[in-house]
Amino acid sequence: MGKPPAACIQSRHLSVQACPVGGSTMTFMVLLCLETLPIPIIWAEPDPVVAQGKPVSIWCQGSQNADQYCLYREGVPEPLRREFPLGPSNKAKFPFPHMTYHLAGRYSCLYHRQTSWSVPSKPLDLVVTGMFNKPSLSALPSPIVTSGGSVALQCGSWQEFDWFVLCSKEGEGHPRHLDSQHQADGWFQALFTVDHVSPSHRQTYRCYGYFSSSPFVWSTSSHVLELLISGVSRKPSLSVLPGPVVAPGQSLTLQCHSDVGYDRFALTKEGAGDPPQRLGWQSQAELSGADFPLGPVRPSHGGRYTCYGGHTLSSEWSAPSEPLDILVAVQLPQGPPPTLSAQPGLPVAAGENVTLRCQSASFFDAFLLSKEGEAGPPLHRRSQHQGGEFQADFPLRSVTLDRGGTYRCYGSLSSTPFLLSHPSDPLELVVTGVPAAVTSSLQTPDSTSSPRPDHTLENLIRVGLSALVLVVLVVLVFQAWRSQTGSQGETKRCFLHGSSPSISTWNQHSPI
Repeated sequence: MGKPPAACIQSRHLSVQACPVGGSTMTFMVLLCLETLPIPIIWAEPDPVVAQGKPVSIWCQGSQNADQYCLYREGVPEPLRREFPLGPSNKAKFPFPHMTYHLAGRYSCLYHRQTSWSVPSKPLDLVVTGMFNKPSLSALPSPIVTSGGSVALQCGSWQEFDWFVLCSKEGEGHPRHLDSQHQADGWFQALFTVDHVSPSHRQTYRCYGYFSSSPFVWSTSSHVLELLISGVSRKPSLSVLPGPVVAPGQSLTLQCHSDVGYDRFALTKEGAGDPPQRLGWQSQAELSGADFPLGPVRPSHGGRYTCYGGHTLSSEWSAPSEPLDILVAVQLPQGPPPTLSAQPGLPVAAGENVTLRCQSASFFDAFLLSKEGEAGPPLHRRSQHQGGEFQADFPLRSVTLDRGGTYRCYGSLSSTPFLLSHPSDPLELVVTGVPAAVTSSLQTPDSTSSPRPDHTLENLIRVGLSALVLVVLVVLVFQAWRSQTGSQGETKRCFLHGSSPSISTWNQHSPI
């Protein structure tokens, strides 16, 4: 590279000339110096990877009482910047208000103290980003990783990047570079393996693409991908409003909640390349939870979802919730929607059986039946081909009044299990009368009738009171009979002993 300019080598008391020599790599060899100075340290704030137009500063730290600092960029023989500390200091700042691709490159710095120059610092790569379209970053097979496990991070783009680079959001470790692999479909990608995933620190990544001709000029950053480390703490529950079957354009909200005091929640979709959505907690009636609005609904929203709970101070997450399927009703190429009918007919008396039949002249692998206002998953039946029609029967046994309502059915293809046909016309199931008495041996598992009350104790009390009253009546009758029998015996004794009036006297007072 030749000698630095005089401003970078002069000294007020230079008695022995230092002779720095070297080439464009900024490697110096000190042939003769009065003293050996510590190697300077160079770094960039806030980060050596800087978006276009953002400010950045390069710092050079030397030894105390350094009187001059010089900043060099690889390939340029003259110093890019010089700083003269106003007072005693062991470092100097080189600010750049706006980062451009002209400033991107490899930097080194050195400093002067008394009669000597230091050797150059280790190189610093200053990178500008935002110059090309961003690549995508996804975790394979899933961003959910068990502690100690491994995961592959795929960085890819349709742009013909020569290299891809993976960075940790927190700047832990050096960026990892891999050359691009060209796929048969025109896709360019690189696979980065992350081993021994640990909950001790948050696993957050982003990636970039760049060309060999400009290694310090990178693309726009991919979205930030956070790995969720699944633990064993109690799983939350996941529900959906208004229901699991939705139409395009409709609003949709997934609710993750738990009675554990989680303060953050994450929602993931099975097989999706997008990173998990994360939200803070919302406390309601001793429950913690978060709402994830997904509307307006698109066909791509169909799929299987799970959610997790976690704590801000830990990178570990709970066990996953039970999966929830979101089904989107769209216009499938099969043709018109299926039809829904009731067999043998409507209305239905309470306690009777009825079958709802979903059928179509077009092929469907399966049919689904849903009831308006119910948040649970729809009933699912395999399609049967009968009489030139594809159909499925949904038997409802021992119908109760609460089984009444509005029903619709849908057709489904195994190739797109989360996309349904348009719904059938609504069928109003009318249940009439009072529910018939059904013994427990005839009740079906899907019966919703309440159990009959047990009056055994009350009946025993009534029988006991009746028996007691009967005994009292018998005693009273017996006492009355004995009293009458005693009176008749006393009268008879009077006649026998002459105490009764004489017959003549009786006759005298008797009426004629």
